[in-house]
Order: sequence, then C-alpha cells, then structure tokens
Amino acid sequence: MRKLPKKRDFPVSQVRRYLEPGPIVLVSSHHEGATNIMTLGWHTILEFSPSLVGLMISSGNHSHEMIRASGECVINLPTTAMTDTVVGIGNTTGAQVDKFSRFDLTAQEANEVDAPMIGECHASFECRLHDAAMVEKYNFFIFEVVKAHVASSPKHPETLHYTGDGAFMVAGKVISRRSLFRPEMLG
Repeated sequence: MRKLPKKRDFPVSQVRRYLEPGPIVLVSSHHEGATNIMTLGWHTILEFSPSLVGLMISSGNHSHEMIRASGECVINLPTTAMTDTVVGIGNTTGAQVDKFSRFDLTAQEANEVDAPMIGECHASFECRLHDAAMVEKYNFFIFEVVKAHVASSPKHPETLHYTGDGAFMVAGKVISRRSLFRPEMLG
C-alpha cells in the first residue's frame, strides 16, 4: 500500500507558498521621464496567442500608477545570481530611489515600449496593456507580450520562487517527459 503524506491544517492566508504560479520577476516601467523597477511574484500566463500575461500590481506600489498611466512595462526574468538585488529592489521604493543606479543595473532600450529592459536579466518581455477591466477592483493588469528577448544559454536558468517570509525556492532541475507528450490531447 502506498504511503500518503500526513496533512495538517494550514492558514489560508499563506497558500501562496504552494500555489505561487511562477518565478519572481522584475517589472520595469517608464512614465513622464521617470523609470522604476519592482519585484513581483503575482503573475500568470493567460493565453498563448496572443501572448497574454496577468500581473497583480498593488495600488500601494509606486509602479502601479506609472504602469497604469503608460499602459506598458517590461517583465524581466532574473536568475539566482541576482537574489540580493531582487530582495533589495523589493525592499525599496522608486518614489525615493533610482533603482537602476542603486542596484547598478543596466537599463537597455526596448524595441516596442518605452519602459527599459534590465540587461542583467536572463529574459525581458516587452508588454502593452491589453485589458484594464480588473485593475480598479483587483489591481490585476492583463498585458500582451509584444516582443521577447531571451539569453541563448542556459536553456533552463535557475530562477527564484518566493515562498513567503523572506524565503525562496530555486527552480532549475529539468525533468523531461517529451516522449509521453501528445499535443493533440490538449484540452
């Protein structure tokens, strides 16, 4: 007989430790001559084509109004090599600090949006606001990725996944089941 894990009651306010959908990202923005970067873990893929991504950006965050007003941003994917930078960015406000300078990051010009890409990140996804219907009530922005830039190696970088209370898990180990994958069975 198979051994089942013993489960215990758990605070519902902390379920994100298990359900956080993806890696921590750095979202860069630009509006009226100012730039900012924020650390974000609340995002999800919504559609493949067009490529839609949902981001929950709290209205208390300095980036919220910049992104809402400009209608664009860049989602940058840091690796574990940037862990201290990711935490530092998350612990400072762009209202008081130029985060590109403070964290010695390279702002690179994007092709399709005015928000800068972060050169040190493994990938940068230029985004335009696709749907703002849930921004007012839930602070949930739906963006379309209009241009993607990804480093050629490593193919599967080690990324950070936030589990709460200042702790992260690291993704990077790849388990392949390509031989079992059948795209015609999707849906």
